[in-house]
Amino acid sequence: MVSVMTKFDGKTCLITGAASGLGRATAFAAAAKGASLVITDISADALETTAAELRATGATVHLAHAADVSDHSAVVGLAAHTFDTVSHVDVVMNVAGIATWGTVDKLTHQQWRRTVDINLMGPIHVIEEFVPPMITAGRGGHVVNVSSAAGLFGLPWHAPYSASKFGLRGVSEVLRFDLARHKIGVSLVCPGAMATPMADSIDIAGVDRDSDAVQKALKLFLRHAVTPEQAAKAVIRGVERNRYYVYTSQDIRLSHWGQRYFPFGYNMAMRGMNAVMTNYAKKNDLVH
Repeated sequence: MVSVMTKFDGKTCLITGAASGLGRATAFAAAAKGASLVITDISADALETTAAELRATGATVHLAHAADVSDHSAVVGLAAHTFDTVSHVDVVMNVAGIATWGTVDKLTHQQWRRTVDINLMGPIHVIEEFVPPMITAGRGGHVVNVSSAAGLFGLPWHAPYSASKFGLRGVSEVLRFDLARHKIGVSLVCPGAMATPMADSIDIAGVDRDSDAVQKALKLFLRHAVTPEQAAKAVIRGVERNRYYVYTSQDIRLSHWGQRYFPFGYNMAMRGMNAVMTNYAKKNDLVH
């Protein structure tokens, strides 16, 4: 593979989902490395707050432009505003996303559609509008796509989420090779449990999120979660080292290794997780 840019200093970074969670933490981490920023999020007020806090640290925020990445026309507008403000973007970081869980008999079409539109089509819209100008500029660069452990493993109840995250993994795998000749690197970030606002807004089909059983399960899920700041540090380090797979915790790295080299064990683990989750849901009357 062609060696690509490994430094953030003096580079312009576009970061989606920058108002909270991993996107926000990544913006601060990139700025600390000397990058200037173009940030976007669907939440305009929270985005402005993040921009103000970044600028207060001395960071250069060229633009804070609210946009819904699932809306292609909105991303076209974001790109137009960006290139009216800066001459080029060197690093594109697709961080924005949502989580949707549920069994296939409970999920609605709208839940499937919304998850794919935001988590897969959103990054594709950004890639469409920002990567061709990177190629034309001839400066090299880097594309970061945030997938998930659910983009590696068949986790129970994760079908819509995995559809979007496996899809993004496929796009990244192709771009990894397609963009190498342009000296544009590609990193696929695969977080596990992460203590971000997304954990508090997971859409679980047919389940009352406020029930004691669900809250207890979510607390257990987050017990070993990394912070957004820890995850962002791993992302920045992965880009600097031109890593394709970027893991934000060791458990996902080891599990991915086990999946590839011990498929029988992986199959048993997935069946076991599915049984545990199903039994827990039935015991606590979460599904009917």
